[in-house]
Amino acid sequence: MQAKEAAERLEITQRMLRHYEKEGLLTVDRTLNGYRHYTNADLRRAGRIRDFIASGFSTREIRAMSACLSDDGDGPCEGGVEMLKQKLANIDRLRDELTQRRATVLDRLEVLEQGLAREAALAARITEDS
Repeated sequence: MQAKEAAERLEITQRMLRHYEKEGLLTVDRTLNGYRHYTNADLRRAGRIRDFIASGFSTREIRAMSACLSDDGDGPCEGGVEMLKQKLANIDRLRDELTQRRATVLDRLEVLEQGLAREAALAARITEDS
């Protein structure tokens, strides 16, 4: 399939597909007239690249573990496995930090809402007493 259809299926731009190719992450065959021709395997690989980028991997990191992008998972992927474990640990750490920040915001919100409720009750009493 041509680049337009491939990009639509992957929900990315054609420019992004060309970027993957320029960065050496994806090698795509060309037709006789020079158009890029994407196979289903190319789409699966590009989808993995897209997902890795969305997970916080740089193109340099993805290139370093390019053997891990194959359909069957075969190949010299030991370094890639370690990189994935490190990225997962980093994501877990960030999740924990965000959970703590969320708790702090919730605590502050509760205090402020209680204060507003007290002020509203006081204003209502003052209005009743007038």
